[in-house]
Amino acid sequence: MAEPVLRLDKVCKAYNIGKTSETEVLHDIDLKLEHGEFLALIGPSGSGKSTLLNIIGLLDEPTSGRLSINGRDTSTLGDAALTHLRGHTIGFVFQDHHLISAFTALENVMMPILVDRGFPSPDIASTAMDLMIRVGLEKVAGNLATNMSGGQQQRVSVARALAMNPDLVLADEPTGNLDTKSADSVFELMRQVNRESGTSFLIVTHNLDLAKRCDRIVEVVDGRVVAQA
Repeated sequence: MAEPVLRLDKVCKAYNIGKTSETEVLHDIDLKLEHGEFLALIGPSGSGKSTLLNIIGLLDEPTSGRLSINGRDTSTLGDAALTHLRGHTIGFVFQDHHLISAFTALENVMMPILVDRGFPSPDIASTAMDLMIRVGLEKVAGNLATNMSGGQQQRVSVARALAMNPDLVLADEPTGNLDTKSADSVFELMRQVNRESGTSFLIVTHNLDLAKRCDRIVEVVDGRVVAQA
């Protein structure tokens, strides 16, 4: 049986360790995400969702506990190996799309591959254009990122997250800045990618209507998982 794409066992995170101001923000988090699963992570502001997402995205380390990606215990990996694992296994979609305004939509999608390879090649542009077609934006691929609607910008950010063909996409409030119609369109795009490619998604959202359309909902309150459904 294949290892889950993501597994957290008793993960804790504390800050200012050893000082009087020491604070533990995550407490014994157990979480598992299977390949092809589409999971919603919900909880009130300040509940620890962003800290948890940073740990899952290998942008921060847990104080204790174990985080495994595709069965690999990340605590055994050095910085270079963690960077490689993050770049090749995890895609990111943020509430603010973080597109480079001076670049076209196509160039923004090309960036993760260029950074990984260190040099341009024709197949990079071809791969990026295939992704633009996939998200329905091939006709505006040459537009500057700033010359697009909010919904289009977020679609470009989804395409960019898929550039390295990751096993897992982490989406932090990906529809938070969008109107209802655009939010639904971006959500359905991610759902379509999940169904067609088997890419796992973990989506942080305050939108309960969208959360209910996911395979499963995990609720975090005060740094603890209080419900999984």
